[in-house]
Amino acid sequence: MRQLEGKRVLMFVDHVYEDLELWYPKLRLIEEGADVVVAGPEKNQVYEGKNGYPCRSDAAIQYMVADDFDALVIPGGFAPDTLRRDPKVLELTREMNDAGKPVAHICHAGWIPISAGIMKGYRCTSTPGIKDDLINAGAEWLDVEVVVDRNQVSSRRPDDLPAFCREIIRLMKN
Repeated sequence: MRQLEGKRVLMFVDHVYEDLELWYPKLRLIEEGADVVVAGPEKNQVYEGKNGYPCRSDAAIQYMVADDFDALVIPGGFAPDTLRRDPKVLELTREMNDAGKPVAHICHAGWIPISAGIMKGYRCTSTPGIKDDLINAGAEWLDVEVVVDRNQVSSRRPDDLPAFCREIIRLMKN
């Protein structure tokens, strides 16, 4: 049984994204019946992953509308450091969070919710490299494979992807 039939998921991509952190959730969510839209700075652009795997964007971020999606999944790598400078990325992240929709971030992807100003009062995890950034943004940081706090799901690294995806799916089907 496909648990996410009729659901739409937005993912962000830019150069130097973490390959597994984009592709594993994308394919897992598609497997559950979700329509996954990968948006980058440009539509139909090929973005090179940190480990060399390419991803062609389905859409341009500037044309995305939060109301069109049921969840946001943000892969890590170094792409989030570039993407968080885009006001539209921050607007979409805030709107999804404010609407109570699942906002999932893994590894360095926590940089985007930090810059969107939505981490205060949330419990989360990430790569230890941005632990201080999350704490300084008002979050409580935990060193565990996955943290679910209200509508947010966070994980530390590619090894945590099974738990990360399991919790995204659980939140989305409710």
